[in-house]
Amino acid sequence: MPKSPYSEEFKSEAIKQIMEDGHGVLEVSRATGVSDVTLYKWLKAAGWKSGESKEKRKLSETEKEVKALKAELKKVKMERDILIKAAAYFAGESL
Repeated sequence: MPKSPYSEEFKSEAIKQIMEDGHGVLEVSRATGVSDVTLYKWLKAAGWKSGESKEKRKLSETEKEVKALKAELKKVKMERDILIKAAAYFAGESL
Protein backbone atom coordinates (compact mmCIF):
# COMPACT_ATOMS: atom_id res chain seq x y z
CA MET A 1 0.00 0.00 0.00
CA PRO A 2 1.53 3.36 -0.99
CA LYS A 3 2.29 5.87 1.71
CA SER A 4 -0.18 8.75 1.95
CA PRO A 5 1.19 12.16 0.94
CA TYR A 6 -0.67 13.67 3.91
CA SER A 7 0.67 13.66 7.46
CA GLU A 8 -1.37 12.28 10.31
CA GLU A 9 -1.53 15.78 11.78
CA PHE A 10 -3.00 17.12 8.53
CA LYS A 11 -5.59 14.33 8.45
CA SER A 12 -6.51 14.90 12.10
CA GLU A 13 -6.99 18.61 11.54
CA ALA A 14 -9.20 18.02 8.49
CA ILE A 15 -11.30 15.48 10.42
CA LYS A 16 -11.54 17.85 13.40
CA GLN A 17 -12.84 20.64 11.16
CA ILE A 18 -15.68 18.36 10.05
CA MET A 19 -16.48 16.43 13.21
CA GLU A 20 -15.95 19.06 15.89
CA ASP A 21 -16.07 22.45 14.19
CA GLY A 22 -19.11 21.56 12.08
CA HIS A 23 -17.67 22.40 8.66
CA GLY A 24 -19.03 20.50 5.69
CA VAL A 25 -16.99 17.89 3.86
CA LEU A 26 -17.11 19.82 0.60
CA GLU A 27 -16.07 23.02 2.37
CA VAL A 28 -13.04 21.32 3.93
CA SER A 29 -12.29 19.61 0.62
CA ARG A 30 -12.13 22.95 -1.18
CA ALA A 31 -10.08 24.57 1.59
CA THR A 32 -7.51 21.77 1.87
CA GLY A 33 -7.34 20.55 -1.71
CA VAL A 34 -8.14 17.00 -0.62
CA SER A 35 -10.88 15.21 -2.56
CA ASP A 36 -14.19 14.69 -0.77
CA VAL A 37 -13.87 10.94 -1.37
CA THR A 38 -10.58 10.89 0.52
CA LEU A 39 -12.08 12.94 3.35
CA TYR A 40 -14.99 10.51 3.62
CA LYS A 41 -12.49 7.62 3.87
CA TRP A 42 -10.62 9.42 6.66
CA LEU A 43 -13.90 10.15 8.44
CA LYS A 44 -15.03 6.54 8.18
CA ALA A 45 -11.70 5.40 9.60
CA ALA A 46 -12.21 7.85 12.47
CA GLY A 47 -15.62 6.37 13.27
CA TRP A 48 -17.84 9.07 11.79
CA LYS A 49 -21.26 8.01 10.58
CA SER A 50 -22.15 9.51 7.21
CA GLY A 51 -25.74 10.21 8.26
CA GLU A 52 -24.65 12.12 11.34
CA SER A 53 -25.79 15.71 11.08
CA LYS A 54 -24.25 18.83 12.57
CA GLU A 55 -27.25 19.14 14.87
CA LYS A 56 -26.77 15.61 16.18
CA ARG A 57 -23.07 16.24 16.82
CA LYS A 58 -23.92 19.47 18.64
CA LEU A 59 -26.58 17.63 20.65
CA SER A 60 -24.04 15.06 21.65
CA GLU A 61 -21.69 17.84 22.81
CA THR A 62 -24.60 19.40 24.70
CA GLU A 63 -25.42 16.07 26.32
CA LYS A 64 -21.81 15.76 27.50
CA GLU A 65 -21.96 19.26 28.96
CA VAL A 66 -25.26 18.51 30.72
CA LYS A 67 -23.79 15.32 32.20
CA ALA A 68 -20.77 17.24 33.51
CA LEU A 69 -22.99 19.97 34.96
CA LYS A 70 -25.21 17.40 36.69
CA ALA A 71 -22.14 15.81 38.27
CA GLU A 72 -20.92 19.20 39.43
CA LEU A 73 -24.36 20.06 40.83
CA LYS A 74 -24.46 16.79 42.78
CA LYS A 75 -21.04 17.58 44.29
CA VAL A 76 -22.06 21.14 45.22
CA LYS A 77 -25.30 19.92 46.84
CA MET A 78 -23.33 17.39 48.88
CA GLU A 79 -20.91 20.12 50.01
CA ARG A 80 -23.86 22.37 50.90
CA ASP A 81 -25.48 19.62 52.97
CA ILE A 82 -22.22 19.03 54.84
CA LEU A 83 -21.96 22.75 55.62
CA ILE A 84 -25.58 22.88 56.84
CA LYS A 85 -24.98 19.89 59.14
CA ALA A 86 -21.73 21.41 60.42
CA ALA A 87 -23.43 24.74 61.12
CA ALA A 88 -26.24 22.98 62.99
CA TYR A 89 -23.71 20.96 64.99
CA PHE A 90 -21.68 24.00 66.04
CA ALA A 91 -24.82 26.03 66.75
CA GLY A 92 -26.01 23.24 69.07
CA GLU A 93 -22.69 23.13 70.92
CA SER A 94 -22.69 26.83 71.76
CA LEU A 95 -26.05 26.66 73.58
